[in-house]
Amino acid sequence: MSSQVVVQSLPLVERITEFLKGFTVNGREKYREAIRRMSIERSISLVIDFEDLLSFDKELADYLLEKPHEFIEAASKAVREVLEIEVPEYAKEVETVHARLSKLPENVHVKIRDVRARHLGKLIAIEGIVTKISPVKQELIEGVFKCKTCGTEIRVPQEGEGLVKPTVCPVCSENGQKSAGFVLLPEKSKFIDLQKFVLQEKPEELPPGQLPRSIEVLVKEDLVDLVRPGDRATVIGFLKMEEDKKLVRNAPPIFHMYLEANYIDIRAKENLDVEITPEDEKAILELSRRSDLEDVIVNSIAPSIYGYREIKTAIALLLFGGVPKVHPDGIRVRGDIHILLIGDPGTAKSQLLRYVSTIAPRGLYTSGKGASAAGLTAAVVKEKSSGEFYLEAGALVLADGGIACIDEFDKMETKDRVSIHEAMEQQTVSIAKAGIVATLNARTSILAAANPVFGRYIAGRNISENIDLPVTILSRFDLIFVIRDIPNADRDKELAQYVVDFHGETYPATLENVLNAQLLKKYIAYARKHVRPKLSPEAKNKIVEYYVNMRSKSEDPNSPIAITPRQLEALIRLSEAHARMHLREVVTAKDAEVAISLMEYFLRNVGIDTQTKTIDIDTIMTGQPKSQREKMLAIIDIIKSLVRENNGEPVSIEDVIAAASEKGIEESFVRKTVDKLLENGEIMMPKQGYITVVSL
Repeated sequence: MSSQVVVQSLPLVERITEFLKGFTVNGREKYREAIRRMSIERSISLVIDFEDLLSFDKELADYLLEKPHEFIEAASKAVREVLEIEVPEYAKEVETVHARLSKLPENVHVKIRDVRARHLGKLIAIEGIVTKISPVKQELIEGVFKCKTCGTEIRVPQEGEGLVKPTVCPVCSENGQKSAGFVLLPEKSKFIDLQKFVLQEKPEELPPGQLPRSIEVLVKEDLVDLVRPGDRATVIGFLKMEEDKKLVRNAPPIFHMYLEANYIDIRAKENLDVEITPEDEKAILELSRRSDLEDVIVNSIAPSIYGYREIKTAIALLLFGGVPKVHPDGIRVRGDIHILLIGDPGTAKSQLLRYVSTIAPRGLYTSGKGASAAGLTAAVVKEKSSGEFYLEAGALVLADGGIACIDEFDKMETKDRVSIHEAMEQQTVSIAKAGIVATLNARTSILAAANPVFGRYIAGRNISENIDLPVTILSRFDLIFVIRDIPNADRDKELAQYVVDFHGETYPATLENVLNAQLLKKYIAYARKHVRPKLSPEAKNKIVEYYVNMRSKSEDPNSPIAITPRQLEALIRLSEAHARMHLREVVTAKDAEVAISLMEYFLRNVGIDTQTKTIDIDTIMTGQPKSQREKMLAIIDIIKSLVRENNGEPVSIEDVIAAASEKGIEESFVRKTVDKLLENGEIMMPKQGYITVVSL
């Protein structure tokens, strides 16, 4: 009946057909061309922009908003009519074609939190983040049933709940027989694909202290498998009701809402959900031309926290990020920068993380203490009401394209910590559970904070001894900073004055040169979206020269390795991020110098062998500097030779200590090494105080 509705003088279908045939952009017939492309792309849908409809025929656009059901039904018929004219052979192939609507006006957009009963049956647009998704299933639209008695085939359209079977067989009833029943013939019946996913409020829009709300979305036919967990999408569709299955007997009927999708618009990674107006763009470009830009941005990062110039510079570079690349052989290299802060208690690590999660265009804060592997990466969950398995995205997948701030990183369970290895380097999360095998994107920078294992950082020990983290994770961080709380009269007085002034709301003069948080957020979003800097020959030379110079120190067989290709890639990322900060399309020698100075700071403070005072990257990459590793190998050789001399019988630990002291190895190191070797299973202790090797 809807096609007979008359708008002005013409029926609705004809009016929409006119629009599809007659709408032009710069002399090109936009929708005619799109309909012709349908046959090439094997598509059954045509996307109609509301803005185009409004500019061509305002009355038709108004009608769409008033009676969306009737409009979409008529528009689908109009698309078929034009398809039959443009590509008649393809029109015969496809049974159904759909008109899908995009770019609806703002008054149709509804937040998940604001969805109410009054929206029922209305066309609405909801924006959110995809958290759970079900496998694709098939829905029966028209069933073909075979009579068990006479073999007659009967077509029955399926509507409502449950399988609708024919009640009587027309042939059997004519012959005066009773049918023995009916059996469904799936191969002759008509099915369509169907999938459900859950759309949740975006973390940055969540009111404080509230649980995120979500809504179930039902997608059919060519809309299935368009989204993945972690994607940010705007779904346009009709709000519908479904009765809750798990109801108590004699309770009033309660329904829950779901959205039947008409169109899904997936937001690109670069589109960081920050609206930038022309005025904002003007302010951003003006800011980028300032000579003191770097100081202004670094001062604007957590201005209430005193000091930490190098750390704030590194965090600024993390916010801007490097440029991800895909090489011709298909290998993807991350552009995201990972930073780890290790510090004494009360050094404002958590405050820094909290600030970064609010200033990042797509930031997410979580604490390692309460985070599980599934909560950080992905999980397969069983829906209680339906028993279906859903793929659910974790924090790193939800922060795709943004920054994940993980506090209390050292408090995470070991098995949970291992799960983020892949997310840090490959930037994906793979899952294989309950028959669901999937790979999700986790293109996120990680800013983590951890406490030393002894409460305070002990200066005489290497980093792997100071922190309870496996070297496999330590080595994946581009920069690691140690924040130590060392008493110093002058610095303590300045810090105390700074904190007291802040509490008394008399802010220091330095705060006058600080950016508004909203402007900084927009500046970062603008840089990440529009600027993709490339290395200049000068910058390349600087980085290569530094790398070769550091490696040359390691050419002597007795020297430790100072730097590896992993640090080389980190230097490139940091240089690109510094160029991005200045909205430069080319990475200059100055950008490379800043990256090198940060790397030097990191290596001097963290990547150093505390005994020999030389830079040794193995402190981070393997957990043991070269000097320690050589001593351990010497101890293993001593144990083996003593066991051989003792005809394969166990030897006393005291004998091992005596033999090691002759080679200048101290007792405490021997005892520590013996404990480690016992733990690794390389040696055994058959009786107290005696050890033997597993294999000579």
